[in-house]
Amino acid sequence: MGEKLMDTERTCLLIIDIQYDFLDASSPLFVRGGPSIISNIEKILNYFRENNQLVIFVKRLHRSDGSDVDKTRIELFQRTGGFLIGGTRGAEIVEAIKPLPSEAVVIKKRWSAFFHTELDLMLRREKIKDLIICGIQTPNCIRATFTDAISLDYDVIVLEDGTASSNLEIQKSNLLDMENIGAKILRTDEVINLLKYQI
Repeated sequence: MGEKLMDTERTCLLIIDIQYDFLDASSPLFVRGGPSIISNIEKILNYFRENNQLVIFVKRLHRSDGSDVDKTRIELFQRTGGFLIGGTRGAEIVEAIKPLPSEAVVIKKRWSAFFHTELDLMLRREKIKDLIICGIQTPNCIRATFTDAISLDYDVIVLEDGTASSNLEIQKSNLLDMENIGAKILRTDEVINLLKYQI
């Protein structure tokens, strides 16, 4: 990234899958560490909004009949009556970080936010070079999105305290793996401080 860790004018905050079905303890997709990261995501989201920097939300949606559910989850979808179904509360982004009408929401069907979506085109149109990734959950959608991002030559920061897994061991090992192949793993306050002084 040269002398600067990031170029603030070419940085995007990517918020992935902060939906009720991942945060409700009664949901089959509940991520145990999820509720604890909402305040940090809200903090960095507010910073981006206050400074008119690009924010893109990503969420997963499925049809009610399960016809677009990935092979690894179709049995769970059928057995539990479904999840992340468009039009249901479970598929909604949580109220604390609800997107503004002016903010883009990318819909995905699989782990990576880049897979069969318009995300890369949107980022390149805005001349984005640096991504700050946060959301749920670290070994799946966060890691898959990160891998695609670096494959597309974006520089990536993953928020250590803005991502979550089912347990701390999984969280730590996946963050380490991503760090070893190019991610910057930083805490929310560290990133906000960097953004303030990278202008």
